[in-house]
Amino acid sequence: MRLEEFDYRLPKERVAQEPCVRRDASRLMVLDRCGGMIEETAFARIGDHVRPGDLLVLNDTRVIPALLRSRKATGGLVEILLLAREPGDADGRTWLCLVSTGRGLRPGTRLLVADGFEAEFLGEAPGRRVRVRLHAGEGGVEDAIHRHGSMPLPPYIERGDGDPRTALDRDRYQTVYARADGAIAAPTAGLHFTGELLDALRAGGVGTATLTLHVGPGTFQPVRVDDIALHRLEPEAFRLPPATAEAVAVCRARGGRVVAVGTTVVRVLEDRMREDGRLEPGEGWCGAYITPGHRFRAVDALITNFHLPRTSLLILVCAFAGRERILPAYARAIAGGFRFYSYGDAMLIQ
Repeated sequence: MRLEEFDYRLPKERVAQEPCVRRDASRLMVLDRCGGMIEETAFARIGDHVRPGDLLVLNDTRVIPALLRSRKATGGLVEILLLAREPGDADGRTWLCLVSTGRGLRPGTRLLVADGFEAEFLGEAPGRRVRVRLHAGEGGVEDAIHRHGSMPLPPYIERGDGDPRTALDRDRYQTVYARADGAIAAPTAGLHFTGELLDALRAGGVGTATLTLHVGPGTFQPVRVDDIALHRLEPEAFRLPPATAEAVAVCRARGGRVVAVGTTVVRVLEDRMREDGRLEPGEGWCGAYITPGHRFRAVDALITNFHLPRTSLLILVCAFAGRERILPAYARAIAGGFRFYSYGDAMLIQ
């Protein structure tokens, strides 16, 4: 299939710039992927559309404040996006990163992030990365990152210097069940859940289980080929616990549905589902790229946000529900004033 088949036009005002006052106050579009019927409701009413015996699978990755704004000795701004600690670094102070500019940077160059907190440029690394070594005084590097780093919001969420919403982002660009540090972007389908809503669903007989996929730059890597089959996703670190594999098996045995909360969950579950119907726990790297024609064996329903055009995320959603269902649903959402992307509204596809 051609990339142009996964395109649509979105007015700029439909891109959500901040979250709803309450997480579960977002709107919800419910799409029947077989019959094509659509219902519009509030996310707080999602309990009307999942049933006792279903299992919600959640991605418990936690976004770190990985964006460091630093200055060169000349005063020039360099934004540093921390991606991952360099393997084998004993003290955890050397990171693989992306930088906004490499101009004027030489090995040994010190970049000032804050008083007592500097990033030393060590040189280039494969994959258009660079290596930096962080130097911090009292409290150490981890404390300095959390005090001086910013949430790495996607570029379509606009934040200027001193924007008061940056304080809100610390809380709201994070799921209420985030546990495992390591992501540079939130698994946004989960942003709509409150603790109270999850408790109510569990009280109604809906199970929950977790896995971890640390969302990295691979998830948002642009598709730059016309033939979507030629695209490749950069692998991201994952962990699928034995307890979650067991919960999926029990859910299926009792006739319940496995409801993936987000495309990251879909990728891990589908990647670890074996031909004999067994979900294999484990950890490592997941580079699963799901396109139309994929036979879904693990996931029965999907909660997801509205995704950017011409991306692997939209391609995955079209693989699950059919391009002929998804694109008209997106057109209806645009016409109906739904909010798009990370801080936007949600879909339940079942």
